[in-house]
Parts: sequence; structure tokens; C-alpha cells
Amino acid sequence: MIENFATTTKGSGPALLLAHGAGGEVRANFGPLIDELARTHTVIGVDYPGSGATPRSPEPLSLDGLADALVATAVREGAERFTVFGYSLGTAVAVRAATRHPERVTGLVLTAGFARLDNRMRLAVDLWRHLLDGDRRTLARFLTYAATDPVRLAELTPEALESAVDDLAATIPPGSREHVDLVASVDTRAELPRISVPTLVVTTTRDQLVSADLGRELARGIPGARLAEIDCGHIIGAEAPDEWSQVVTDFLRESR
Repeated sequence: MIENFATTTKGSGPALLLAHGAGGEVRANFGPLIDELARTHTVIGVDYPGSGATPRSPEPLSLDGLADALVATAVREGAERFTVFGYSLGTAVAVRAATRHPERVTGLVLTAGFARLDNRMRLAVDLWRHLLDGDRRTLARFLTYAATDPVRLAELTPEALESAVDDLAATIPPGSREHVDLVASVDTRAELPRISVPTLVVTTTRDQLVSADLGRELARGIPGARLAEIDCGHIIGAEAPDEWSQVVTDFLRESR
């Protein structure tokens, strides 16, 4: 795996390491929260290979490799210990960071996450991988369908829907293939009982890509995990940023 990851560090206070989702990047996934979190924390955002300004990896990605790389990047940024805030695929990266580096990780925030794929998600990931070989606008149509809250989707005008598809098609990162291949391999269930740090699991209850049941299963597997549910689709940062920010900042404040 490459060694130099594009990194954005902002704010001051206890360190908070961000782990983004597949086919995303730090700014796209956490953008609405970064400035708010930076008021009380040193926020360290790391773009995976093939996202943002980080070069694409010449080899397959692994949870171990990503977790180690993100932790090493946070340490280089001056953070000795930190909470890891994972979104979607980033929740599995966060869990692996906590179990491989317990001396570094002091807490977890896991949003729209999963410890394994169910059949619905496996079908979606298989289709996602297949569509990466074709027209990016067709892929963007599928991802808009799968990741958007059905209630919100129904309210869009035809023009707004096409605009959303165009915007997404233009931002699909080149490393998506490696990201999605990694999603397909995730199974962190065996390590969940070993997590002993304060943990918040945020489920997205109208999520058609990663079901809320997978998030609830993730929470049940972690001793003492707190569960918060927000009525939105997978793209919580666009659909419910204020609610998301509130539950996360409350947890971070209370778990200090």
C-alpha cells in the first residue's frame, strides 16, 4: 500500500480521526460536521487511496492496511490517542483500528455501519462493482437510488434528480474499485466483543444500502455500545447533518 495519504487537520483539543466510506472522501462524507467538530477537537481527516489527493493503490486494500495507515497518519499529525469516527466502510476500518491499536484508540463513533454484509447489501455491492466497468452516469443512477432516503427521493423534481445524478457521476473517485472490493470482504463480528472503549453507533433507519438492522447488529456486538437512530438514508451528511452533528457532539462531550 502507498505510504503518503492526503490529510486534512483542523481545530484543537482531543484528537478525532475520520474514516470515510467506500467511493467517498473525507470532505464529501463528513463535510457538514468538520467545522463543528473542530471547535472542540483536533479533527484529522485521511483520504483513502484513490480518493481526494491520495494516489490510487497499486494493490488491493485491506482493513489491516487501512487501519494501520490511518493510525500512523494520526500519530504523524501529533495525536498520540484519539477517537475514531467511521462512516459506512469506515466503521469497519475504525473497529479494526480499535482492535489492532488499543493503546491509541480511546473511543469509536460508527455511522451507517456494518460488521458483515447481509444478502441485500451483497447484491448491491456486486452490482456496484459491475457498474464500475461501464458508464459512470449509470453507476451514479444506481447509487442515487440505493443511498438516498426513499422519502427524500420521492420529493425531488425530475430536474433535481438529474442534477443529483450528474453531481454524483462527476465525483466518483478513481479508487472506488478497490474500496468496493474491500467492502465485499468485511466481517468484523469476531472482534466486536474485544472493544472496550466508549462507542456510539448511529443507524440510518431509511438506508437502502446498509440496513439499520446491520447497524443494530453492530451495536449489539460491542459491549456497552450506545445506539442512536436517525430517520434518513445512507447519505446522512446531506440528509440529516444537524441531527448527526448533535448526537455525535453530545457523545463526545459526555465520554470525555
